[in-house]
Amino acid sequence: MLTLNGETIRKIYSMEECIQDVEKAFQYKEGGKVVAPIRVSVPHEKLGAETLYMPGYIEPENYTAVKIVSIFPTNAKAGRKVLQGIILLTDALTGEHVSMMDASYLTVLRTGASSGVATKYLARENAKVCAILGCGAQSIGQIQAMMAVRDLNEIILYNRTIERAEILKRELQQMYPNWKGKIIIQADANLAVKNADIVVCSSKSTTPLFDGAQLQPGTHINAIGSYQPHMQEIDVQTLKKSSKIVVDTLEGALHEAGDFLVPMKNNEWKEDSIHGEIGEIICGKIESRREQTEITVYKSVGTAYLDTMVAVRVYKKALLEGVGVKVDI
Repeated sequence: MLTLNGETIRKIYSMEECIQDVEKAFQYKEGGKVVAPIRVSVPHEKLGAETLYMPGYIEPENYTAVKIVSIFPTNAKAGRKVLQGIILLTDALTGEHVSMMDASYLTVLRTGASSGVATKYLARENAKVCAILGCGAQSIGQIQAMMAVRDLNEIILYNRTIERAEILKRELQQMYPNWKGKIIIQADANLAVKNADIVVCSSKSTTPLFDGAQLQPGTHINAIGSYQPHMQEIDVQTLKKSSKIVVDTLEGALHEAGDFLVPMKNNEWKEDSIHGEIGEIICGKIESRREQTEITVYKSVGTAYLDTMVAVRVYKKALLEGVGVKVDI
């Protein structure tokens, strides 16, 4: 079995590659060539934590995988990682378990890539300003993806604790030393949204982060932080103002996305307002952005077949480059 740590994966696998692979995975799904059961969440109520078990299979690639992710918010105070994960990759032709790899970085990367694909198809071509609401673990991947698909000249950072936004700003300055754009820390989420072409919600909030009335015509929103029925990052006003609401998977969104489930429970919004899945847009089955003034939303709760896809690509690339550590189990 080949084992791959996060540092090795960072060296051999880029955001640009991940976006291409995630787009291909969405196409596979639209062609009926993936299996991805709803993930199992095991709560650890004493710590406000949980562990997620996510299996996925991609038939054309001949691999299956299981990702296990633990999310322990209290770890932050002790200086430990909040999000930790591993992926077990299995050859679907032989049943051999071929690789075990760190999934923490890959989760951030593929979640960002998912938003990157949606932004590629739904955001305005001339989008220049991106607001990040929530500067936690997922935010880096989101920004990497936005930078990959649009020529940004300004990034606005909002976080309920401003210190975290300041840390992210320094990280971005180190990652993009030659980028000529501006990074602004904004203490008011509504002002951040009002001045943005692209809005990324990457928090674990249980209440909407901003007033949808502040959205300007032509804005695209990626809502990726809330992934449970009680979590909510965008309000019903945002849903009602949006011309196209697109999801990664309808099954996952209607099972887990509090952004939809809360207003549905309150009879404020109906699921038939969902335009469709991102794979349908990629495959040309439904239209993407039509007008410059449309407000569009991409809601993602994550799906295991994306993890399977990126794990396959990383494994094959590691074999080609001769990296990783082989172990006998």
